Amino acid sequence: MSGTVACQSAKCPNGNPPSKLECPTCHKLGIQGSFFCGQECFKADWKMHKRVHDIVAPRQPLLDDPSISKSGDGTFNPFYDHRFSGSLRPVYPLSPTRIVPEHIKRPDYAESGVPTSESRRAGQPPRILTPEEQEKMRVVCKLAREVLDIAASHVRPGITTDEIDAIVHEATIERNAYPSPLNYRNFPKSVCTSVNEAICHGIPDQRKLQEGDIVNIDVTLYYDGFHGDLNETYPVGRIDDDSKKLIRTARESLDQAIKLCKPGFLFRDLGKTIEPIARANGCSVVRTYTGHGINDLFHCAPNVPHYAKNKAIGTMKPGMTFTIEPMINLGSHWEAMHWPDSWTATTVDGKKSAQFEETLLITETGVEVLTAGKPRELF
Repeated sequence: MSGTVACQSAKCPNGNPPSKLECPTCHKLGIQGSFFCGQECFKADWKMHKRVHDIVAPRQPLLDDPSISKSGDGTFNPFYDHRFSGSLRPVYPLSPTRIVPEHIKRPDYAESGVPTSESRRAGQPPRILTPEEQEKMRVVCKLAREVLDIAASHVRPGITTDEIDAIVHEATIERNAYPSPLNYRNFPKSVCTSVNEAICHGIPDQRKLQEGDIVNIDVTLYYDGFHGDLNETYPVGRIDDDSKKLIRTARESLDQAIKLCKPGFLFRDLGKTIEPIARANGCSVVRTYTGHGINDLFHCAPNVPHYAKNKAIGTMKPGMTFTIEPMINLGSHWEAMHWPDSWTATTVDGKKSAQFEETLLITETGVEVLTAGKPRELF
């Protein structure tokens, strides 16, 4: 699961911190998640940000009447009057909350939905893990990889994302682990499934995957007091050439960024490698969401942007664990807009988005990919 919403200004002098100043025009248009850290950033980035308004404003809801939002099978679109950017629609009702057995150790937000430990440590520098803690990260990340690979083996036309959620949930509790997304800031499911134009944080529902879709599955496990986080994007049956190019670009951008990681490397410089790869392939890099520190907390320092000329603070040091997870959109629009569920982030023009993520450990000599799996051939 991606980090918190960062200041969206490409010229932010404060390192693109988590931000709460919302663009009033975006709020009026129903575009959720457009935040800046201050008026200075908002004004400096206005010319670029206004493109979002120009794209979204002319669009009208495809369904204006609640009475036609229901289908014959009892499913329905709860946001019938939302200005969707593409063809993807939510298919409700959501299934009931899945149960985690009592004996499984839970993170602090499991009941309340509030990650209080994250709040208490906000603003602190990235943790340097002890050798014992590093070993715990290896274990949970190995388990998370196993669960993702199990989920991926079920991707096919006709399966619903809710069924994928059930598979992830069962595989997680079979390993005596807790599915980290479940009730994190009230997220209702055990995994994020983001289809086609969904960039990240898609909520599993009753929509069946269709031939030609692409789907990102974002798995995080909590085991023995630590979190392990990874995701990959998969084709559903046969996909078109643009989708293949997008998936290859997202994977390459992550792999090339990982090669840079070592003690002394600046977090802000990862985007200098990622963004040129995206642009060379006719794609753009999402700036709204970032990679993040991860350890006994789900999300913490450091903040890891994926685009060039960011102002992220910090240097990689042995013992740090964090994710890199570039979100790559087809075309030139990197901006995100949000569904009224407060989670699902989509492209503003309805074009597809792909993502890959690994959890990394900085060692004395370089980097260890804690969530590494078997090499996967991409088209």
